Amino acid sequence: MELLTSLLTLFAGCGVFIAGMKMMSDGLESSAGPGMKKLFNKISNNRVVGVGIGAVVTGIIQSSAATTVMVIGFTNAGVMTLMQAGAIIMGANIGTTVTGLLVSLSSFDVGLYASLLAFIGVMMTFIKKDKIQKIGAILCGLGLVFVGLDVMSTASKGAELKAVCQTIFTSIDFPLLLILVGVLITALIQSSSAVTGLLIVLAGSGAISVQNALFIVLGSNIGTCVTALIASAGSNTNARRAAFFHLLFNVLGTAFFTIIIWIFKDFVVYLLSFIGDVQWQIALFHLVFNVTTTLILLPFLRQLVAITQKIIRDKKNKEEEKYQLRYIDDRLLNTPAIAVAQAQKEILFMAEIAKQNIELSMRGILTGADASEEVVMDNEARLNHTYHAVAKFLITLSSKSISIDDEKLIGAYHHVISDIERIGDHAENFIEQRAQMLSTEISFSQIAIDELVQMYDKVMAMFDLAIHAYARRDFSALERIAQIEEEVNEMKKTLSYRHVERLNKGDCAVERGTFFYAAISGLERVGDHLINVAFSIKNPTGSQSQRDDINDTVKA
Repeated sequence: MELLTSLLTLFAGCGVFIAGMKMMSDGLESSAGPGMKKLFNKISNNRVVGVGIGAVVTGIIQSSAATTVMVIGFTNAGVMTLMQAGAIIMGANIGTTVTGLLVSLSSFDVGLYASLLAFIGVMMTFIKKDKIQKIGAILCGLGLVFVGLDVMSTASKGAELKAVCQTIFTSIDFPLLLILVGVLITALIQSSSAVTGLLIVLAGSGAISVQNALFIVLGSNIGTCVTALIASAGSNTNARRAAFFHLLFNVLGTAFFTIIIWIFKDFVVYLLSFIGDVQWQIALFHLVFNVTTTLILLPFLRQLVAITQKIIRDKKNKEEEKYQLRYIDDRLLNTPAIAVAQAQKEILFMAEIAKQNIELSMRGILTGADASEEVVMDNEARLNHTYHAVAKFLITLSSKSISIDDEKLIGAYHHVISDIERIGDHAENFIEQRAQMLSTEISFSQIAIDELVQMYDKVMAMFDLAIHAYARRDFSALERIAQIEEEVNEMKKTLSYRHVERLNKGDCAVERGTFFYAAISGLERVGDHLINVAFSIKNPTGSQSQRDDINDTVKA
């Protein structure tokens, strides 16, 4: 009965520990969202910078598996090369050692203070201020981590449980078996941090020797790769390579240290004995293992990537990746702050496609040149695919734990993608209009073409300003874009009036009038959608009511 009670208490403590880690991780991630965005914007081909980014991000979110899944998402979206992903994954292994160092503080008597910290944190979450709630979540999570460790420590000191653990680990006192245990346990609970915490507690109570604990720690580094391997299922080739790189890196590191510890086990244990508490011995070994492995393998990053590419071959069928999203991936949803930033990049890419379609389709009307109908229609299909994919991504993202500011941005993004998709529809209309003109052998007069060019140039100037304002959140550009929109609206009225005059004088055929009016109306509507895109940074819907003040200023 005592054994059962101790086991249940141990599992309960482990559960509290994992819950605390999750709460603390979410709080840190939410608070550090803007900083993480800046870090990932600094991704370069410098492998040392990549290692630094991986270490810092993992230190923040307290999970190398989460960082690796995020990297797989970036790689799958095409934002990150395999070389860049490899460097960040190496850094993630260093960053995850922060958890072990944090857990090793349990060697001090901090149970009472941790409980108080958890209570204070919970109280802070009831305050209706976003920043205070985030800090409260971090403190509560941190407190629960130590409460969980304290509960596990109490359970592991039970005589029967301690005797059972000693018997089990004595019977499997073989490095490869211990490594396998580490792999299986970590793969099962999907948290190397929890395994490290459990080992520190068991070693502290004497239920497991330090030497055996070291081999299980090595195994947990391989076991944590399971999360990334699962996440890479169904992704593109490079994303699967990133997951395999994570596994390859940890397997090589584990193999190297296994040989060292196996051959020089007495010397290794002797060196660790100078540290003192067994909790610190395990935590510092975890740190030394990951730092040393990174230092040894980082110079061979290119070769490791080459091996990965040879093992995970390119897909022969590329058709399924034809309209693959460029910047977003569902795996990024686990880090909402990053997902919001990537969604904006995907939307900007949509805007560039829509702009290209307007340019190509209007070129056919204005110059009579080849309108590249196949390119326009292919772009239109991509726009429609991206629109639905981004909308689905944003809906899922809205259900995550996000800040109030990000919630407003997501609301604005929904309206922006709708406006961009409609701009693409107008380009399609221009293509159809040109086809009808060709089939009926109708063309515009030079005067009409010159007028259309003037209006088209203003709309394209609006396009550039709208993308700039949206991408940079440049409020100073709003007045100028509102002014151009007013000019476009007035130009539509003026050109319509002039065209009627030409019709009355007999200078223009009636058949041309329908196409001319359709062209200027289409351009004017494109301008309306562009003004919505620009003003979404001020008001999520980009509604006209929010632009009245600026428009009044322009008219004055």
